[in-house]
Amino acid sequence: MSGRDKVPKKAPAAGAVEAFLQKLAALPKARSGGPRGRLIFALDATASRQPTWDRACQIQAEMFQEAAALGGLDIQLAYYRGFGEFEVSPWLGDSRELTRRMTGVSCLGGRTQIERVLDHAIAETRRQRVNALVFVGDCMEEAVDTLCHRAGQLGLLGLPAFLFHEGRDRLAEAAFQQMARLSGGACCPFDAGSARQLRELLRAVAVYAAGGQQALEDYSRRAGSDVLRLTRQLSRK
Repeated sequence: MSGRDKVPKKAPAAGAVEAFLQKLAALPKARSGGPRGRLIFALDATASRQPTWDRACQIQAEMFQEAAALGGLDIQLAYYRGFGEFEVSPWLGDSRELTRRMTGVSCLGGRTQIERVLDHAIAETRRQRVNALVFVGDCMEEAVDTLCHRAGQLGLLGLPAFLFHEGRDRLAEAAFQQMARLSGGACCPFDAGSARQLRELLRAVAVYAAGGQQALEDYSRRAGSDVLRLTRQLSRK
């Protein structure tokens, strides 16, 4: 495969969300009890990302809240920006501390460094189990084959990647879809008008990371939103 491969036509947003939720429903039955869940929350912090970065500061706090009743969730923030800058936080179990770190970051122009995100996730889960990788970005300027190889390694390690694609870059969309499939995760598009949708999907991933498939199904039954009701319907298939 290569970046020149034919890019599939863009699916309607509703169909993409349904496919994303179906992927979540089909994930293996996972942790019940035991250690706290661990989730890597990785973001593109190049110049075009500032509005989404600001929204993510609020969303990540809600991810902690949803996971709290399931024994908690430790989140590690990772981001890239500028000229080769790649930063990773310690593992954090306090939403206030993660918010403090995120609000101290300003986005800077630069090229994507998704390979570094994937390499970091591979290294982390080899040291200690990571339950989910979330990546939020809008473009991809790297070799697709290399990224897909890394995503396949995530799949072998049992670390699903959930990629959230903002905007209309079709090359990035196709790459993110392939990476999600190879890792055993899922990809879902969003835009400036779907912040609520992004919030709900991220909360669902946090619940999965903290408590596994059963916790996700339980959350779907009590959440009340259209998106999470759809998760419940898909989980019965």
